Parts: sequence; C-alpha cells; structure tokens
Amino acid sequence: MWNLLLYLENKAMRCDALPSRYIEVCIATQTLDLIEDSVVIQSYPVSTAKNGAGERMGSECTPRGWHKIRAKIGADQSLNAVFIGRRATGEIYTPELSQKNPERDWILTRILWLGGLEAGFNRYGTVDSAWRYIYIHGCPDHLMQGKPESHGCIRMHNADVLDLFNQTNIGEYVWIHI
Repeated sequence: MWNLLLYLENKAMRCDALPSRYIEVCIATQTLDLIEDSVVIQSYPVSTAKNGAGERMGSECTPRGWHKIRAKIGADQSLNAVFIGRRATGEIYTPELSQKNPERDWILTRILWLGGLEAGFNRYGTVDSAWRYIYIHGCPDHLMQGKPESHGCIRMHNADVLDLFNQTNIGEYVWIHI
C-alpha cells in the first residue's frame, strides 16, 4: 500500500482519489491482489513480461501505471478454452494441441483487456496499453513458474483467472507497478 501512496504523491494525485476497489499487480513479487476498502480480499500468483516493465509498443514489456478493464471476454467459454485475436477458436488446450502448435502464445479461459489511463505514459500513441493488446488472461498452468515469462500480458492459472473474471466488472481499476 505504501508504494501506491508514494506513486499517487509523485503523480500529484490526491490520495482521496484512490478507488475503494481495484486490482494491484506487483511485477517484483509476481502477484495480483484484488483490493477492497484497503483490504486484500484475494491474492493470486501471476507471470508478467520476461522483458520487464515498460510501456513502448513492440517492447514485449508489462506496462505500469493505472489502467481500467476495458472488456471482459470469454464469459461463456470452458476452462482452458483457446483464444486468438480475442476470439474463441473452439479448441480446448491440451498438451497434444500445444505440441501441434509450438509457436502459439497461449491465451486461455478468460481475457480481461486493459486500457491505460495515463496520457503519454500508458495511453495514446506508442505507449497505449489497449492498442498493445495487454490482457490479464489464463495460460497453460505448467507455464506458471513464479517468474516473469510473458510477452507483456499478465498471465494467470486458468482457475484463478476464471475466479477473478467472475469477481470483476468492466471499468474496474488496475494498478501495475514494480
């Protein structure tokens, strides 16, 4: 919590502007917390970008700062449903499917598509998180090793992303930091 207050102070934001409910992603600890009234109500392990934190298009880094959930995708899909271009393919992830498609960056189960809120930092131009297609999404569970391995998105275990998806709404805030 102290990091968030320092961040708000450095951004010249008023501390009373802190939303009562938001998602906090910590790149350093590889965790995602669902916070309500300053209390962590749920915590999950995640995997952020192998290339670290950064906002530039093409960097394959996880963007920092304030975001909102701009879209929730996959509500009617099965656990381990495969998505390409935010569309369900009709496939269910299996190790055999993975062997047949080793080049795929697997996006599974649910997608929470993020949009940046800070003009010039994670919104608009070459730093726009939405146009970088930054998501919170499921991935093959064996890829969740407690370390950064993604291409910029925030990866979760499939059961965890399903749980988070069911607890959040479009427009909820997400704060990503080191």
